[in-house]
This record gives sequence, C-alpha cells and structure tokens, in this order.
Amino acid sequence: MVSPTNFLLHAFLWLALAATAFSLSPNFYHNVCPQALPAIKRVVEAAVHKERRMGASLLRLHFHDCFVNGCDGSLLLDSTSSFETEKNARGNLNSVRGFEVVDQIKAEVDRVCRRPVVSCADILAVAARDSVVALGGPTWKVRLGRRDSTTASRTLADSVLPSASMDLPALINNFKNQGLNKRDLVALSGGHTIGLSQCVIFRNRIYNATNIDPAFAKERRATCPRTGGNTNLAPFDPTPARFDTAYFKNLVKERGLLTSDQALFSGGSTDKLVETYSKNPDAFWVDFGNSMIRMGNIKPLTGKQGQIRVNCRKVN
Repeated sequence: MVSPTNFLLHAFLWLALAATAFSLSPNFYHNVCPQALPAIKRVVEAAVHKERRMGASLLRLHFHDCFVNGCDGSLLLDSTSSFETEKNARGNLNSVRGFEVVDQIKAEVDRVCRRPVVSCADILAVAARDSVVALGGPTWKVRLGRRDSTTASRTLADSVLPSASMDLPALINNFKNQGLNKRDLVALSGGHTIGLSQCVIFRNRIYNATNIDPAFAKERRATCPRTGGNTNLAPFDPTPARFDTAYFKNLVKERGLLTSDQALFSGGSTDKLVETYSKNPDAFWVDFGNSMIRMGNIKPLTGKQGQIRVNCRKVN
C-alpha cells in the first residue's frame, strides 16, 4: 500500500511535470515549424515600413488581448450569435486596429508551416515584439505555446481594460488585478513612446488639467478643438515612430498626453521610476522586455485547452 506521504509526493511531481509540459517556451515552434517566427517578422517589418503607426497598433493588440481573460487571442474574434466581440468594448471601439495585418501574418505562417500550428494568440505576442524592434526598440525572448480561446467577452473588456482617465491608485490596482506590479505599470506604459491618440481621448486633459505644461496644452488644442475633431490624432511624444525614452522625458515636463500618462509622474510612488527611465534608456529597455514577458504570461491557454484557429476572426 502506498503511504500518504509517497502518494502526495507523486501527486506533487506529476503536477510539477504537467505544469512544465504546458508552460510557455521560446522554443515551442523550433521543431514543429522553425520558419514560423521569421515569417511573422517579415510581415510585421513590411507592415511597419508601409505605415510606422502600425507598430504601435500591433503592440496595443497584444496588450488589450492579454488584459481580458489572458493572452488568448479573444480580441481578434468577431461577434457571433453567442457573444459580442471585444472590439466593441469602450477601450477598443474605433480605436484598436491592425487586424488585417494579423490576417496577413496568419496566412503567411500557415503557408510556410503548411498547416495551422501557430496560434493567433502567439502571433499577437511575437508581432508585438517584432513591432518594437522594427521601431528601434529592445528585443526579448517571447515565450510561446499559447492556444486560442473559443469565446470573447465585451462585458469583461469594458470592466478590466485600463482607462485613459485613471489616476495612479486606479492604474496600480488595475495592473495588480492582472498580477502586474508598479514597475510593470510604468515600463509597459512606456509603450506609449510609439503611436498616436485621438482627440476625444485626451481633450479633457488639455482643456481642464492643472498638472500640464501650458505651452504643450496650447499646442495640442490647435488640432483638438473643444467640440468636433474627435478622431484628430496627436503623438504621445515628439518621436512617435521611434521607440525611445522621449515619453518619460515628456512626463517629467508635465507634457503627458493622457491623464493616465501624467498620473505616473504627479508626486506619487512611481515618480522615481519615471525619472530613471527618462535618463537611462538601458534600464527602460530591460524592464520593458521583462514586463512584456510577464504580461504575455497572463492566463494562457496551453496543452489541450482552447484550439489553434484556422481564421483568427472566428472559432473553428
């Protein structure tokens, strides 16, 4: 008869092995389809070369996917009779973009692999990294092996995606709910060193905030009137097509575009880190890569969970 101690030990070892078998790994596709990652890189580089803004858009897709029930590609699903697409959520509607590029990546990867072996969730994770690199930013080893969800939740997306109007305590809490800390919050917010935002998102700040550089507010008001012009675009920092530390340098000067940007440097517990990143690109790059890996580890579907979608926009 097996003793209770031995039984528990065996059970623990089995669970440890199971966890290892289904944990994400940078080498997941090495044997299955070694051409997969170079194929993703090719399509991303071409898309970013064609439109620099696309790099920020692809990075954002991964972020907005991971925050809603984990990095499972649910954001890519179109509405069905069973669920409403997350694309319609408050933080996504008329805002998230790049879905056509994801379709191109999926088609190319399935072509070189000769069958659908790479999940849409993994495509988002790799495309985010390749976008940052294409715009001059750091690289990191993307852990792979995620599988795709078979459902989506607009309601959950509405409640968990961080809002541009959040103050620091709300942001810290929002990230904490995802298992991410203050360093992750500041580093990942640094993704705003690339890309643009719509007038409707930052209008309130440039007309009503007190912690804003007056010259900067005036500059932004020129293309964002009090009424109308909702979709007019403005860069988060002066170099929106280059992954650098200008975003943090802006925050120190009270030139953050969104309320949630400036909240990171407003006399709170994250001020010191913002200052560090503004002066030390290497520190930012290392932390950004590490935080992207941590974010990419949020509740992935692995093993036999979920599926590998044939079309990223719909369940098989």
